Amino acid sequence: MTNTALITGASAGIGEELARVHAENGGDLVLVARRKARLESLANELRADHGVQVHVIVADLEKSGAAKKLMAQVDALGVAIDVLINNAGFGGHGKFHESGLERDQRMMQLNMVALTELSYYFAQGMVERGQGRILNVGSSAGFLPGPLQAVYYASKAYVNSFSQAIANELQGTGVTVTVLCPGPVATEFQAAGDLDGVKGFDLAADARSVAECGYRAMERGELLAINDRKIRVFLEGLLPFLPRKGVLWMSRKSMEKSS
Repeated sequence: MTNTALITGASAGIGEELARVHAENGGDLVLVARRKARLESLANELRADHGVQVHVIVADLEKSGAAKKLMAQVDALGVAIDVLINNAGFGGHGKFHESGLERDQRMMQLNMVALTELSYYFAQGMVERGQGRILNVGSSAGFLPGPLQAVYYASKAYVNSFSQAIANELQGTGVTVTVLCPGPVATEFQAAGDLDGVKGFDLAADARSVAECGYRAMERGELLAINDRKIRVFLEGLLPFLPRKGVLWMSRKSMEKSS
């Protein structure tokens, strides 16, 4: 039985750590991101340390049609994907009407459209083979409205909802879908999204622990993975009972920058 995982956004952060975890478990990999040098370096490391096969595909999933092109590239390799990990994504900071529409359009393309398309394309083969796993990296942010990160929070709400819905639809096929919903994580995401100094990142988790949490949940076929117990208690136990204006106030405060 093969155990090949395709991981998007594999050149850094959670994606890079998920690649390491999968390789440590003896799995082969298809690593996807924009930065070829970073991917090649990681691929060489994993081949040397774990003796696994690693393919590198350079792709910019922010572009329309990139997911379909990626599927064709994987087909050309002759590799069956047993595990799809949709990790690629980015955020931003600032008021929606001031931040620039083009950036938000690219964010929606990557965080939602590419993820949806890749889930569709690779789920087909998994269902035909009667086995497979999909891990989508959502966010605890997806349970809240997000002033100062309006589009990012909304995009993760989509990922959280979409993942749970198709998990239900795929019951009985041998294919499971898990959505990883971490809180703040210390990665390049923070600097790339102009989030340095944001209060909510003061106690950010490390990428390795988040990757391990998501990977274990995926292996068990769990629906939802939240890496922080306090966040889970808040989201599942307290949030439903809080007034909407209060939720918005707390969410806004967590995204404000320290003076």
